[in-house]
Amino acid sequence: LYHLNRGKTAALRPVSGVKPLIADINDEGAVISALGDLHFDAVVDWIAFTPDQIERDIRLFAGRCDQFVFISSASVYQTPPRSWPLTEETPADNPFWEYSRNKIACEQLLHSAAPDFAFTIVRPSHTYDKTLIPLEGGFTVLRRIQEGRPIVIHGDGSSLWTLTHHRDFAVGLVGLLGRPEALGETYHITSDEVLSWDEIAHQLAEPLGREPEIIHIPSDMIARYDEGIGASLMGDKTHSMVFDNSKIKRVVKDFRAEIPFRVGAGEIIDWYRRNENLHQIDEGLDGLFDRMIAERG
Repeated sequence: LYHLNRGKTAALRPVSGVKPLIADINDEGAVISALGDLHFDAVVDWIAFTPDQIERDIRLFAGRCDQFVFISSASVYQTPPRSWPLTEETPADNPFWEYSRNKIACEQLLHSAAPDFAFTIVRPSHTYDKTLIPLEGGFTVLRRIQEGRPIVIHGDGSSLWTLTHHRDFAVGLVGLLGRPEALGETYHITSDEVLSWDEIAHQLAEPLGREPEIIHIPSDMIARYDEGIGASLMGDKTHSMVFDNSKIKRVVKDFRAEIPFRVGAGEIIDWYRRNENLHQIDEGLDGLFDRMIAERG
């Protein structure tokens, strides 16, 4: 197992047994030098977001790997969806979010490069670990819950969402590597657990011993306050997203989502209790929440 990285972030440095390749992926000359004459069974790119980056990957890894895995996004699916559950056959069409449209364009480039460039497309939904708080605002929201201050949830809080624990996701991803039947195919890898946004907030607050005070504000109104948050909401989180994982389960027999968010929420709270240096409040965002709530009345 090799890990191509810049060698600048200690927390992301490979563990024992993983061979580091030090280069910035945006510096093609440095990457070519770092790769040398290595050939890979599979290459997984987690940080390609735009078509030009996929074009770069094709130049770098054509002839160097048997399988290129592009980490796309489940946000590419038709938004708002016309039916549930979503399958890999659901059209890719998101008019609300440039991030998603770029991912769609990346996928199209890979298809146009076939069969000379062997690829697999993976579409995660909202995947998290103990460091990632799945509510807009991160630790700022967690602190508001802890202090008994109101938090903002978009819409009426009833839209359905899928949170996938990273350890569950890893089983599906690794299970696709080296599988000839996965070449040229697309898979989403998500949990089968479906929660409302209000329930997500309640489960996150439970390990804190708190009952969250939730203020509901329409997504389009939030978008008027903050364009970035609004794009993420309107292009992804506003609409209910429920997935059919039959395709990945047929190929990766060991894949099943076993970790419910109630367990993941406990891991998140425990992590932040043990890492007080990460207790960073975004004062601007905190003030924005207060203003939205006050003006909402």
